[in-house]
Amino acid sequence: MVTVTTIAALFATELLLGLMVMLPVLVAPQVFKVLDTASAGRFLRQFFPSYYTYCGSLAAASALALLPLAWEAAVVMGTVTMGFVFARQALMPRINAYRDIELAGDRSAKKPFARLHGLSVILNIGQMLLTAAVLAGFGFGAW
Repeated sequence: MVTVTTIAALFATELLLGLMVMLPVLVAPQVFKVLDTASAGRFLRQFFPSYYTYCGSLAAASALALLPLAWEAAVVMGTVTMGFVFARQALMPRINAYRDIELAGDRSAKKPFARLHGLSVILNIGQMLLTAAVLAGFGFGAW
């Protein structure tokens, strides 16, 4: 039997995955295609705090709605939520700081910027995979 809780949990999870996939597939390529590098950087710096907040909120809503249905799936989505909090509060400020230092002419900031940016990409891919696994779990009847 499908309940309102099930619909809410799956809707939040599906919406989150769709948004997470849309960023690298549609948004980022278009931003760099339409805007010059400096403008694209300014846009993305303004975009990412909202992206992390919105995605974190969807992941948290998913986790809460999943709790009475499948606690294991709720724990997975709670982990995804914490990844967004970490990215927004800890990772993004460091990435921005190193990027500012690099743009000011200090070449030594290029490597830490690239490393932290790479970490943010890996984190986002991991979150996508975990979110997809939760949806697959429901699709295959594991939850």
